[in-house]
Amino acid sequence: MEYKKEYITIFVIMITEVLGFSLILPFLPYYVENFGASPLTYGLILASFSFLQLISSPIMGKLSDHYGRRPMLFFSQLSTFISFIILGLANSLLMVFLSRIVDGLLGSNMTLAQAYISDISTKENRSRAFGLVGVAFGIGFLIGPAIGGTLARIDYSIPSFIAAGFSFITIITTYFFLPETVKRKKDIKFDFKKAFHINEFKKYFHNKKISSKLFQFFSYTLTHSIYVTAFAYFASLMFGFKENNIGYLLTYIGFLSIILRGVLLGKLIDIFGEFRLRYAGVFSIFIGMVMLSFLQNIIFFYIAMTLFAVGSGLSMPLLAGEISRNVSEKEQGAISGVRSSLRSISQIIGPLIGNAMINYFYPGSLGIAAGAVISVAIILMIKEDFLQHRNFSY
Repeated sequence: MEYKKEYITIFVIMITEVLGFSLILPFLPYYVENFGASPLTYGLILASFSFLQLISSPIMGKLSDHYGRRPMLFFSQLSTFISFIILGLANSLLMVFLSRIVDGLLGSNMTLAQAYISDISTKENRSRAFGLVGVAFGIGFLIGPAIGGTLARIDYSIPSFIAAGFSFITIITTYFFLPETVKRKKDIKFDFKKAFHINEFKKYFHNKKISSKLFQFFSYTLTHSIYVTAFAYFASLMFGFKENNIGYLLTYIGFLSIILRGVLLGKLIDIFGEFRLRYAGVFSIFIGMVMLSFLQNIIFFYIAMTLFAVGSGLSMPLLAGEISRNVSEKEQGAISGVRSSLRSISQIIGPLIGNAMINYFYPGSLGIAAGAVISVAIILMIKEDFLQHRNFSY
């Protein structure tokens, strides 16, 4: 493959980036709890990061079109490095907020890395090249959470500083080994509507054929965000889970995701077809969330987690693929931007809903909220398929 060295370099950068984030994920809820933060406050911390990412990512991407990928990626990685240092030194809740704000406002590493992949890939190998992103996430989440959760039992600052170390590696790698792919432009124009996909939102949500599928996708991503950002509190309150237990559980989910998406999904599609698997995915998530509402036994908790992980592994690629097939080849970039924005919005709302349920009600209410949201996708799928079959019969 052409640009072999660049692929290896950007792959290493993505792995170290995911490793840094996955190291802090298992202990962050417990960390802020030490400063007197409630589950809802933790949700606000996560939401603030996602909100700033929603704003900064398209801006950083546009700036990289003008100034080049390399300097903006370097600047973005530097801000992530600083954010982890702040987190490691945090002695108050304000510093934890500051850490996430600094990273959210300037750290658009994955967005810029994917733009770099687009630059060095031909149309023929672009899909295969973007597979590097999934592999990087899989490897990072297979290793990072278990290490971060275990080290956090000794001291919360240890995984924070290790995450900073991984971020520093990406800075060095970018500076010495990543060549520029963009020629600097003389002027720069920023179109707000284009950057935030406002026109695309209007277009596709007024299209009855696409809008239902986009609502289904948003229902899934919101369910995922509600549960994933609050399950640490749920497991802690229900079963006394600590940081290392959360880390091992995240590693287990990462392993299931790699096996399902990387090995089994294609074979399952050949055997059952996408239609049946799509229903299997959302129903698996729904059943898992309903189980959370009533379970008292830890064995059933693991079963619910497995159902959720399997359902997510099926739902995400199949719903995205279904949306993609319903637009032309020229619209793939536009619809991808809309999906990305919907995912970002769900990552702002989800932490607030999930953690508010635990904060104001009882742990099992998390499952009720997530189950109610994913049921919207189920209802829309059934309605859509019913109307299609009815129209076909006529």
